[in-house]
Amino acid sequence: MLRPHRRHWLVGGAVLLAAGGVGRAAAAPADLYRRGNDADPETLDPHKSSTVAEAHILRDLYEGLLTYDNHGAIIPGAATAWAVSEDRLTYDFTLRADGRWSNGDPVRAADFVFALRRILAPATAAKYAEILFPLKNARSVNQGALPLEALGVAAPDERRLVLTLEQPTPYLLELLTHQTSLPVHPPSVARHGDAFARAGNSVTNGPYRLREVVPNDRITLERNPHFHAVATVAIPQVAFLPTPDLSSAVRRYAAGEIDSLADLPGDQIASLQARFGTQVVLGPALGLYALAVNTRKAPFDDVRVRRALSLVIDREFLASKLWGETMEPAYALCPPGLDHYRTPPETPGREALPIDREDEARALLTAAGFGEGRPLRVEYRFNTSDNNRNTALAIADMWRGIGVVTRFVYTDAKTHFAYLRDGGDFDVARMSWIADYSDPQNFLFLLESGNDGLNPGHYSNPAYDALMRRAAAERDIARRADLLYEAETIVVTELPWIPVMHTRSKALIAPRLSGYHPNLRNAAPTRFLRLTA
Repeated sequence: MLRPHRRHWLVGGAVLLAAGGVGRAAAAPADLYRRGNDADPETLDPHKSSTVAEAHILRDLYEGLLTYDNHGAIIPGAATAWAVSEDRLTYDFTLRADGRWSNGDPVRAADFVFALRRILAPATAAKYAEILFPLKNARSVNQGALPLEALGVAAPDERRLVLTLEQPTPYLLELLTHQTSLPVHPPSVARHGDAFARAGNSVTNGPYRLREVVPNDRITLERNPHFHAVATVAIPQVAFLPTPDLSSAVRRYAAGEIDSLADLPGDQIASLQARFGTQVVLGPALGLYALAVNTRKAPFDDVRVRRALSLVIDREFLASKLWGETMEPAYALCPPGLDHYRTPPETPGREALPIDREDEARALLTAAGFGEGRPLRVEYRFNTSDNNRNTALAIADMWRGIGVVTRFVYTDAKTHFAYLRDGGDFDVARMSWIADYSDPQNFLFLLESGNDGLNPGHYSNPAYDALMRRAAAERDIARRADLLYEAETIVVTELPWIPVMHTRSKALIAPRLSGYHPNLRNAAPTRFLRLTA
């Protein structure tokens, strides 16, 4: 049942939406695609990136060994062919003969060796390095225990790259589409150091090259004349526009100032569909909206406190009313539909009535030492957007019912995620995760010990880590799924992250833009899109 006292959180979005016009009056530049993006990127260095907003831009600037098309299918990228050894531990890639950097240099296998060694080098301090640990000796190299030359990557000749793995990795080809696997131009890194990715210094091998960066306004790319498939790149230039204020972004879209939005105000979906019809495009996704809990500080190191906070979150209300059914209630870390898995285990709460969950939550808080006269106080951090703000307000209202006092701290996305990755103090923080590949490991690795860049609450459980290591070494896919299920059972019991919702993609696509197809990977490379007058 809906709780009437929560309905007022829906009003603000409706008022904001009503202020926007329906027409698209602004003249659209014929050769410029104005692409709404979630946030201003923190970096355009592929090896230091970690957000979806950065991934969208990097997918246009660079091309990995493999890449995605606009249907989310894996297609050849810098490599045109590959062979896999019988034991599935060696992958032999042949690079295309016509691969070029944006300055005309040939793309060589040695460039990929350089890039993979760079991201795993301890000095790079890449927050996302752990995603490449399937490569032989990658963990030891990243920890400084072995030299860079020990990494399982070699270039026998200019067009041949050989990757050696620690153990068979069923998702390896999909992993090679990820930004962590992108090449960088070695002479540019040598010449400019960490500034190699800035406008004026940047040399890229993808369909576009970097032209201009205006912080908090736009990042403009132009077609790369040296790209091997440049004749098929229909859009000459694309400007990525940060759109953290979704209601404002909708107004800009309605005025013809933006051609597409990659996110929409969840509570406005019905109104948006009434106004824009088929321009509103909903699709599948593999993503999680969660609350990370700081397990290194009291009282949040007490599992009873974490369970109490989780129990009273009305996920059905959030998903259906605040997010307009563009989200699904989440009681597990892993969303349904992942490859190489089974139905995920769930944290308690789905079956009980809200009133029953509140009684149980109060009892847990009482046992943890909280109650009348000593309320639990929570600082809730989130990155600002209409959806995140409304969700935070609603969850705080739910917590108020069991005597929790909530204080908000909110910043832009770049500041929020950098603060968490750099070890900033917090109580509870909004986290989101979009799968890099369709495998449960890509969600469960987040909570392994030592993965501090992506595990801001510093959760550590030796039993959990042991299960993850066993799963990584397991060659039988069914047995591996069982081990990962055991690991996730620990997570949904101890709740270092409180799962709230699983995501769906939601976009606004202008009539003049064609070639967009919603897909599970949420991949829409600009090279496959077209603009019409």
